Amino acid sequence: MTSSTDKLEFYDLSHPWGDKVPLWPYFPDVKIDRFHYHAKSGVLSQQITTFMHCTTHTDAPAHVIEGAEFMDEVPLAKFFGTAVVVSIPKERWEVITPDDLEKATPKIQKGDIVIINSGWHKYYGDSRKYFCYSPGLYKEAGEWLAEKGVKAVGVDQQALDHPLGTAIGPHGPGPLIPAVNADYKKETGREVIEDFPYWEPAHRALLGNGIVGFENVGGDIDKVTGKRVTIAAFPWRWVKGDGCIVRMVAIVDPTGEFRL
Repeated sequence: MTSSTDKLEFYDLSHPWGDKVPLWPYFPDVKIDRFHYHAKSGVLSQQITTFMHCTTHTDAPAHVIEGAEFMDEVPLAKFFGTAVVVSIPKERWEVITPDDLEKATPKIQKGDIVIINSGWHKYYGDSRKYFCYSPGLYKEAGEWLAEKGVKAVGVDQQALDHPLGTAIGPHGPGPLIPAVNADYKKETGREVIEDFPYWEPAHRALLGNGIVGFENVGGDIDKVTGKRVTIAAFPWRWVKGDGCIVRMVAIVDPTGEFRL
């Protein structure tokens, strides 16, 4: 006898994690040390040193909002549910707008997990192109998603906010990379702060309203774009954690029998 789950299709929307994984500009290298191995000990044991904000991961609200929920305090239901994977193609430094979200298909509804495919996951790697020149959400789009009442938002870019709205721009401890800001001035004739005056406003609009955020979504995202799927992307039960690497999986039932 086959179970009702045997016909389900699973799509991994995570980028690989491991040694030499691409990292955000100010993060130290991931370290993986082998302490026991088969020839020596008969077992393999490894010790890992890593930031949790690398590869495909989720941010805890406490990451950007003082006094907000830590990783272990976010309800598990936030990381699982019905999702729309929408195509919103964008080029270098373009901003994802409320109009883009309004016109996206399948239509974004209250309670959805929203996964945005801008096409930028194809550039994921150890490069300034991916981390510093990507498109992204900003204040208006973050507020639109919060007002819509979605459950979670995932992007195939370096962060929930446009890179020039992060510390890559002149915000917080930034600019981390002054040459990128100078390049923007040369290209547009304007200072970054004129066009991106707020520090991570999409983070704050989403996480501040109980909406889970996922960054660096990728993997097989193209195979489920334009579809309604079920998403599961659970973090560790990390007490006082500020974020966590996740294994994001899109689940599709071609028979239409599977229901949440």
